[in-house]
Amino acid sequence: MSNLDDYGGGQRPSDSVLVVTTNDVPGYRVDQVIGEVFGLTVRSRHVGSQIGASLKSLVGGELKGLTKTLVESRNQAMERLVEQAKSRGANAILMMRFDVSEAADLGTEICAYGTAAVISQTG
Repeated sequence: MSNLDDYGGGQRPSDSVLVVTTNDVPGYRVDQVIGEVFGLTVRSRHVGSQIGASLKSLVGGELKGLTKTLVESRNQAMERLVEQAKSRGANAILMMRFDVSEAADLGTEICAYGTAAVISQTG
């Protein structure tokens, strides 16, 4: 059995910044919009994993090594996103998204981005 964190990610309960993919948070109001924040990481391709992935693609199935690398990269980008928001005084990130693209044929760029805001509970 594999470790759940190897193939999934997301926010930790101890994080002081709430990250959501929605425009608003039920039970909270937006007191201040600080603006766009992002966390970025670029991962180079490992030749060995590329060869292994090519061979695996011939027979089909999940590319577990690449999946784990992508999860690690997304989590790192999200951690950087949260740090950017905290440094600007935010306690929430609204409309969080990921963007993945090629970086000059040398690797993969993963960007987590969203809107930093200050929110408070209503009533």
